[in-house]
Amino acid sequence: MSLAVPINLCVIAAFVLALFQLSRGELALSRRVLVALIAGAAVGLVFQAIYTTDPETIAATLVWSNVIGGGYVNLLRMIVMPLILVSMTAAVVRMDEAATLGKIGGLVVGLLIVTTMIAALVGIVVASAFGLTAEGLTEGARELATAEILSERQAGLADMTLAEMLLSFIPQNIFSDLTGARPTSIIAVVVFGILLGIAGLHLTRDDPSRGAAFRSSVETAQAVVLKLVRMVISLTPYGVFALMLNVSASSSGEDILNLLSFVVASYLAIAVMFVVHALIIAASGTSPASYFTKAWPVLAFAFTSRSSAATIPLNVETQIKELDVAVPIANLSASFGATIGQNGCAGIYPAMLAVMIAPTMDINPMDLTFIATLIGIVAISSFGVAGIGGGATLAALIVLPALGFPVALVALLISIEPLIDMARTALNVSGSMTAGIVTSRVLGMREERAQGETTGAGLQT
Repeated sequence: MSLAVPINLCVIAAFVLALFQLSRGELALSRRVLVALIAGAAVGLVFQAIYTTDPETIAATLVWSNVIGGGYVNLLRMIVMPLILVSMTAAVVRMDEAATLGKIGGLVVGLLIVTTMIAALVGIVVASAFGLTAEGLTEGARELATAEILSERQAGLADMTLAEMLLSFIPQNIFSDLTGARPTSIIAVVVFGILLGIAGLHLTRDDPSRGAAFRSSVETAQAVVLKLVRMVISLTPYGVFALMLNVSASSSGEDILNLLSFVVASYLAIAVMFVVHALIIAASGTSPASYFTKAWPVLAFAFTSRSSAATIPLNVETQIKELDVAVPIANLSASFGATIGQNGCAGIYPAMLAVMIAPTMDINPMDLTFIATLIGIVAISSFGVAGIGGGATLAALIVLPALGFPVALVALLISIEPLIDMARTALNVSGSMTAGIVTSRVLGMREERAQGETTGAGLQT
């Protein structure tokens, strides 16, 4: 290990210590997250500038800084499944009628799918406006190797029918799904939690005393899990700092410049969808400015972690505590939004790739039949996309073969995936929060802060 690595680690440790000192003051968590985001980006860029000719030093430094960032993400993933299970069960047993649950779930899923279809249309228009095409893109050795691997993965994904995908949502081994063994494990755990809660409702109706005992045990389990959630969430600024440092220090400027048009077009499409979210939220009677202010810590973490699933605890807490979304709606929208109808990964990204490939297949990307087919396939394939980094790749591997398109372009974009995927993930999470807010307002179900109910991590904004 060169002397530069310990020096770099001392610099990182100094920033972590400074963030710790901020936590002891009056600075709100959202502002500390912003400070951490900026600091991580700045330190990463400085490292990249200093060690331009010495990538080994950066790599050795990031191995240790990733202990903080990767450790934080792992802790969040650790609490996701227990949080979903107890929260969904608790949310259902609080309901007077199981019919209310179906109404909430139907509206949430409907909003997620509709916004994903809009996102696909935005991706189509932006890609066409920029004139993006797969023609002329060169494939280096790394990209060819990646393309071969992706083609192998495509073989399994392309054969999954809609019926098989829907069947995968039904749990057959809840213990396996609690480990996240399948891409649809989150939905399977949601389904199990709902069924367990419904069983509790029936138990309460048939035997009130045992039903009350069951409800009390569920609420106790939820309280314990939420204490754990608060412990983990308090580490958010440190995790964001390390994650952002990794992204800014490891991104290749050459890779980014080679596909600059795609990067710019992607961010423009994502920005347009954020505006769409704002308009939908405004139509529901909520101030978009207030929404983005309160949702900032959630979107910032989603941006740096690139994981919709890991953001679920923050998502649920913010919806309930800051946006007055009812408990069951917040839990459903955050959980479903991590796997169903991801606006960025399952909507914009595969639509843009399809538009780029279409001319090479002698297809007019602005043909109405092609657009309608593409949007329909995107809507169907958006079910079950894993809420982790790389979910967009999985979505593309489903959409492109369904259109009869090759998947080589997916490999060509791997080098800049982290940069674009950050904003896509933030958009995914915003879409789930938008669905929660609109559902809460449409059904007239708001969380009353005076009740003192807690289901999340106690964000300070």
